[in-house]
Amino acid sequence: MVRATTVERLGQILDSLRAPGALIELGIVALCLALAWALVRQIAARIEHKGSIWLGNRGVDGVLFPLLALCFAVAGEWILGDAVPRAVFQLAVPVLLSLLLIRLTVRVLQQAFPQSGVMRVVERSVSWVAWIGAVLWITGVLPLLMAELYQIQWKVGSVRLSVGSVIEAVFNTSIVLVLTLWISQVLEQRLLKGAGDNLSVRKMASNLLRSVLLFVGLMMALSAAGIDLTALSVLGGAIGVGLGFGLQKLAANYVSGFVILAERSVRIGDMVTVDGFAGRITDINTRYTVIRALDGRESIVPNEMMIVQRVENSSLADARVALSTVVQVGYDTDVEALMPKLAAVVAAVPRVLQQPAPGVTLSAFAADGLELTIGFWIEDPHNGTGNVRSAVNLAVLRTLNAEGVEIPFPQRVVRQLGGTAAAD
Repeated sequence: MVRATTVERLGQILDSLRAPGALIELGIVALCLALAWALVRQIAARIEHKGSIWLGNRGVDGVLFPLLALCFAVAGEWILGDAVPRAVFQLAVPVLLSLLLIRLTVRVLQQAFPQSGVMRVVERSVSWVAWIGAVLWITGVLPLLMAELYQIQWKVGSVRLSVGSVIEAVFNTSIVLVLTLWISQVLEQRLLKGAGDNLSVRKMASNLLRSVLLFVGLMMALSAAGIDLTALSVLGGAIGVGLGFGLQKLAANYVSGFVILAERSVRIGDMVTVDGFAGRITDINTRYTVIRALDGRESIVPNEMMIVQRVENSSLADARVALSTVVQVGYDTDVEALMPKLAAVVAAVPRVLQQPAPGVTLSAFAADGLELTIGFWIEDPHNGTGNVRSAVNLAVLRTLNAEGVEIPFPQRVVRQLGGTAAAD
């Protein structure tokens, strides 16, 4: 039965494509594609769109192109009315709709989960499902197949389910969740744009907003699928028990993430040391915090550790950091005249702050010479401390050479005890 209907449907499509009016439809569809392409190119030339959901990377690989083409095609089909038989539009509309769903899903998932390898598999699966659905729609098999799937039913408690209803529920849920992810991504970008000092607070607001939107979207999708939401109270109790036992660490990390963002004990951009790992906080998620060391290594720290363990924050109240270097000079050096000169040349080194001003102190009477400690401040430790310390040491060395001050080598005094002559 299905095979006969499919063959009949394909025959009708082929007959319609051979009709003279098909050329008119083909011209209108080509015009719709050209108009959509031109409009997208004009918009892409006026705004920054790199990697956006609407325009993608090249303008025409985003959601906007298939959406405009589909709207123009539907408008063209409506304008034609019954003037010509439907042939090309019966192929173009399902293809454009499938392309729109693929672009929407892929772009949203790439924006929401940019580093996830699982999303690549999901993207390919969505593409296959969309194109197969388009083929089934064009050939007329989709309505017959769904009617048969609705006949396959079973009973779960007091609810009667069918394969068709489950497929419809999965489709509706996927569309709602993708749209919810899109909305949350747009709102998150709006919140984080130009954040400045309030980046951590806005990050907390964006995480909370995404969680709320995903929850609301999931509830709407389940309701649209015909699932009784009152039955979820039992599931909520089970989840609560699970959180109390097996998922308590995971729940603690999520709660700790919101606590960190709320009280701002650590913020994005702070230089911290956690469990012996020092670096700059680059991101605070709901479950973990990312710390990047100056040598490029990154540490994924569970948020609970940021709460229960000691965290050294070098820039909590002030981003300025004090550094020091030590040099020895000979005991015959006029250190009172030398110390102001060293302080002046250190103050001229780039990245060294003028206030607080660098200082030089006589810190110790060492075995080989007088030990001078040179202290200075910087306000950008995330750019590295070894490079600025090296620049200070070079400036000090040049000054000592210019002043003729010797850096003493290690010296030792050796006494040789002579023995008494032996008696004859």
